[in-house]
Amino acid sequence: MTYRVRVASVYLLGFFIDLVNMFIASVAYPEIGRHFDAPVSQLAWISNGYILGLTLVIPLSRWLAGRLGARRLFMLSLLIFIVSTCGVSAAASISHLIAWRWLQGIGGGLLIPIGQTLTYALYQNHERARLSSVVMLVALLAPALSPALGGVLVEHLSWRGVFLVSLPLAVMAFVLAAWWLKPDRPAAKADPLDLTGFLGGSAALTLILLSLTALGEAARPGEGALMLLAGLVVLAGYVRNACRKSRPLLNLRLVKDPLFHTAMLIYQFIPGVFTGVSVIAMLYLQNQLGMAASVAGALMLPWSLASFAAISLTGRTFNRRGPRPLLIAGCLAQAAGMGLLALTEQAADTPLCLLAFTLMGFGGSLCSSTAQSAAFIQIDDRDLADASALWNINRQLSFCLGVTLVSLLFNLLANAGMAPQHAYHLCFAIAACSAAIPLLCALRIANHRVIIMLNGESQ
Repeated sequence: MTYRVRVASVYLLGFFIDLVNMFIASVAYPEIGRHFDAPVSQLAWISNGYILGLTLVIPLSRWLAGRLGARRLFMLSLLIFIVSTCGVSAAASISHLIAWRWLQGIGGGLLIPIGQTLTYALYQNHERARLSSVVMLVALLAPALSPALGGVLVEHLSWRGVFLVSLPLAVMAFVLAAWWLKPDRPAAKADPLDLTGFLGGSAALTLILLSLTALGEAARPGEGALMLLAGLVVLAGYVRNACRKSRPLLNLRLVKDPLFHTAMLIYQFIPGVFTGVSVIAMLYLQNQLGMAASVAGALMLPWSLASFAAISLTGRTFNRRGPRPLLIAGCLAQAAGMGLLALTEQAADTPLCLLAFTLMGFGGSLCSSTAQSAAFIQIDDRDLADASALWNINRQLSFCLGVTLVSLLFNLLANAGMAPQHAYHLCFAIAACSAAIPLLCALRIANHRVIIMLNGESQ
């Protein structure tokens, strides 16, 4: 096994651990709620606390790597994750559980940007499409397997087993990192910490995440809107301050790269919107059409198979065809799938639902794997740490934004006096139309130039 394959294996294991912890917790909410007599608003923070912890620590990844060295920081983050996982599983109250989840997010939040930076630096641009395909396969397996595994653990052990399942994986990752990763020295002259930027960025991200949570609750729209406005104001100040500095916490100038910012925008409108649509679709199929929960859950099987096919297609054809045709096809497929959901009328429309989820799986994964492959093509190796941090912050926000915006859209339609089924149908139709934005962005990509760049480097 070559050194770069070992590094990639450690990174992918860390990536899998992080994703499992994001998706496995929700299946244990009912049991945790009964155990601690906790309301839904507190249960939501079991996931939100984890997301907040990892989102806040990601901007520090480059600075910490410069101070401690990437290998040492990766192992330290695993230690934090291992300790906090034990704390989560032993929590005596819902507040303790949320606090430990926040710390667990800090440990998990460093695994992806540090591992991604170490791995992508070892692969040339024309090799990164296949690497990104493997990354996306891991991103597919975690959400597909986690709920089923979590359900078995809750039924046969307890809700604490849901969180302990990642412990052996984290220990394995720690051992492999110590064994396989080459020691690296901290930078001889590390950049000083941009404390103002860190505080400003943390405040902006915290306010935005809190506002998205509040907006998703029917009783708190005004409070959520105010926090969102405050978060955007603080974010604007942070961006203005960062662009004036020669050594900011994160190099926001990288967002000017056409492929990078196009890929980030596509992630917001494709995987992000699907995350929101899938939540609303599960409610619609079970509550409105009377579909059994097992049947509704089984719709993720064709979604997963179609996603696997799309990711494999990206790995085989990206260097030859470039990102534009793949992104266009992906946007159209996801829009068609969401449009088909708007045509369902009864539980007997299961074949139509199967086709809808198949199209959404193929289109969404074709776009996300292509975006992942295209994002870093024009990024210099010295900027990979900053680019990785920006990419992962954008990825986390896309999931929060997708669920919040689609849920908010449905609530607005339902509260406007529209019949529930019509509100669902219109919500799906509007979500399908949102694919026009990433589609227009894809049309602007200089595809021929990208193909020449990739194939010129591979020769």
